[in-house]
This record gives sequence, structure tokens and C-alpha cells, in this order.
Amino acid sequence: MANIKSKIELNVELDENRVPEKLHWTAEDGGISNAEAKAMMLSVWDSKTQESLRIDLWTKDMPVDEMKVFFHQTLVAMSNTFNRATQDEKMTATMKDFCDYFAEKLEIKK
Repeated sequence: MANIKSKIELNVELDENRVPEKLHWTAEDGGISNAEAKAMMLSVWDSKTQESLRIDLWTKDMPVDEMKVFFHQTLVAMSNTFNRATQDEKMTATMKDFCDYFAEKLEIKK
């Protein structure tokens, strides 16, 4: 059986101070080609060191109100992923309660 590979590409344009000005990403298997983004969070697990490694980037023109929504949606997605990965319903409910609290305190609740 042949190994199947999939590629995700991130491109970051920096200003003279190395601050991100533009972010673009491509995931051809997902139908995404050079799409623009204002922020991104990437987390990978290093099993040798037993720690997560992260890249968090946002462009200098990312509005703060959009960043708050981005964080909220990311937290909700992490709660859902945690549930799928662990089937820990009790902790998932606690995480979702926090997401609701987070949205309420930031006044982004719909």
C-alpha cells in the first residue's frame, strides 16, 4: 500500500521589523489555494520532550474585536477536539462552560 502525503503550506510576509503583514495558506486537499488570513495558531506535539510547540501569528492590521472572536472560536473548537480525542464528557462540559463565560465577558455572545 502506497503512502499518501498531504501538504499544508503557510506563507508569511514580514515588514522590516519582522512583524507579519500578510498571511496566506494553501491546503490543496481541502480546496484552499493561497487564501489570505489575518491570524493563525499552529500547535504540534513533540513526543520526545512531552511538550507542545506553537506558532501564533497575526497581522498588524488584525482588529482586536476580530481577535476576540477568533480566540473564542478556537477555544470552542479545542473543546470539540478534546471530546473527540478523549470522550471525556465531564471535562468537555467544563471547557464549554468556560467558552460561554469567555464569550459573555468579552460581550461576543450571540
